[in-house]
Amino acid sequence: MDIQVGIIMGSKSDLPIMAEAAQALEELGVGYELTVVSAHRTPERMVEYATSARERGIKVIIAGAGGAAHLPGMVASMTSLPVIGVPIKSSNSIDGWDSVLSILQMPGGIPVATVALNGAKNAGILAASIIGAFDAQVGKNLDQFKEGLKKKVIESAEELEAKGWKRFLSE
Repeated sequence: MDIQVGIIMGSKSDLPIMAEAAQALEELGVGYELTVVSAHRTPERMVEYATSARERGIKVIIAGAGGAAHLPGMVASMTSLPVIGVPIKSSNSIDGWDSVLSILQMPGGIPVATVALNGAKNAGILAASIIGAFDAQVGKNLDQFKEGLKKKVIESAEELEAKGWKRFLSE
């Protein structure tokens, strides 16, 4: 499977969150690479990663960061590839809001698609959706995934209606 998505994070402590993006991509049949790239501690590595991504076959970059969360925006400033930012509630974070706002409030011309705090799973699904717009198999995988979500909701509704809410909650 060709690597089409790059998943990067500012620190290895972000891996428990960012692994959810990798899992989503695996389930949807999209090849990815995953590594640590710090905007503040390894700026040269960040520049190299961002500027070489397209020639290495990357089509979408998912960048997760906590605290000041500069990684997604800085990477987006150096590539024309779509960048999806994952704000991470980290130990040096102000309840995650600093990360959310750092990624969300980008200046005009440097867009970063931003998912919810710790929303790496959705970042993986969004990356697959971008790939799936041009790759029929990935698009089909996404359609099946969405049908599975629909089926789970319908099953839950039927179970709730059959048991009643009190019994449903007690189980």
